[in-house]
Amino acid sequence: MQGHNETMPDHPYLTAAFYKFVALPDYAERRAPLLAFCEQHNVKGIILLAPEGINSTIAGAPGDVHAVLAYLRQDPLLADLQHKESFANRPPFHRMKVRLKREIVTMGVPGTDPTRMAGTYVKPEDWNALIADPDMVLIDTRNDYEVALGTFTGAIDPHIRMFSELPAWTEQAPQLQTATGKKPRVAMFCTGGIRCEKSTAWMRSLGYDEVYHLEGGILKYLETVPPEQSLWAGECFVFDERVSVGHGLVPGDHALCRACRMPLADGAQASRLYEAGVSCPRCHSKTTEAQKSGARERQRQWERAKVHSGA
Repeated sequence: MQGHNETMPDHPYLTAAFYKFVALPDYAERRAPLLAFCEQHNVKGIILLAPEGINSTIAGAPGDVHAVLAYLRQDPLLADLQHKESFANRPPFHRMKVRLKREIVTMGVPGTDPTRMAGTYVKPEDWNALIADPDMVLIDTRNDYEVALGTFTGAIDPHIRMFSELPAWTEQAPQLQTATGKKPRVAMFCTGGIRCEKSTAWMRSLGYDEVYHLEGGILKYLETVPPEQSLWAGECFVFDERVSVGHGLVPGDHALCRACRMPLADGAQASRLYEAGVSCPRCHSKTTEAQKSGARERQRQWERAKVHSGA
């Protein structure tokens, strides 16, 4: 999405999500000037830079967000950078971070190159027809807590805790084994498309010839496909203060545990194990008292940042 949408009434904050696999040998040198430009324009969020490319979600006033996008696109390597837009009535982020990483999405398999090996892109409007094929193996490549909020009808949940566990799952998944030895057709999807570019490249390296992925990810599907035609059930987890979105990218009803960064289960906030920013029933037993004390201090800092940003 390249167009400059008008600010929606009562939703003054524009969120832009984008990524691109491209060789950035000077990625470390890019960090400081990019962070400075974002801060000058009061844009908040997170940008990951790695030798293999860029991955980001940022938010702010529409003009400021578009200024950052224009700044990035003035580089010939990022001139065709695509982004997705949504609006919110409160700031999705309260800080700006630019981080250096080994990978912009961690799979942990050296040599997996989406710029050469990614599967076939399928546009959202063509996705329903593709996955309706009974011989198609449809795989949700996201983490288990993301899948729990919603997924496509008939999709396989690998029950992985992190993306780096997906390669091992694909090598032993019964749904990918056939008696004839002929590898099945595979369709994969994720939130915005980035994990699918890597996972389909991985599948092709294993000898799967017919591998497809949803162009623009679930978010583009929810933005494009009308609810009455949709094969999506539930909401889609997003990695910002909205927590989840539904059709039309309307923010959902889920809340987030700031300690483990996972969506809160129904009734979690009423539990004695829940403390805002410190713990929830899912993660309470996994942290020490010292870690909880540190989390309380971070929560106080977050609350101060939230007040300062006018949220």
